[in-house]
Amino acid sequence: MDSVDRRILATLQADGRVPVTDLAERVGLSPTPCARRMARMEADGIITGYAAKVDPEKLGFPITVFVFAELERQSRDALEQFERAVQRFPEVLECHLMTGSRDILLKIAARDLRSFDDFLEQDLMRVTGLRSTRTSFSLRAMVNRDISPKVG
Repeated sequence: MDSVDRRILATLQADGRVPVTDLAERVGLSPTPCARRMARMEADGIITGYAAKVDPEKLGFPITVFVFAELERQSRDALEQFERAVQRFPEVLECHLMTGSRDILLKIAARDLRSFDDFLEQDLMRVTGLRSTRTSFSLRAMVNRDISPKVG
């Protein structure tokens, strides 16, 4: 990746709906080479897709919860089983395998405390192989962005 690719990525992250002609002008290329670079970055898996960013609060999910989960076993099968289970839950926005004393970090969206409690008791705590959880509620996001092509 060169500086032009990085400018393309930064522009697309700011406005994923920008027409290729406008994008090309912003990064100093003609449309055809710009489109080729985009296609290459898509084929290389650098650009993984295009999506609308939404405000969870305006969709009725004002509460963000982080749940640290500890598994009974850390075998490949146990991890895969846990991963399959949490993929079924629409409340789970992210699921990360972690180092340290907690195995898994989940980011959860909730409508309110009652709905989170229901999710915890009726769904998450029933996942086979889950030993324990610790929960933290986010008061607010202080930084919320995608990785910048300028990093590194």
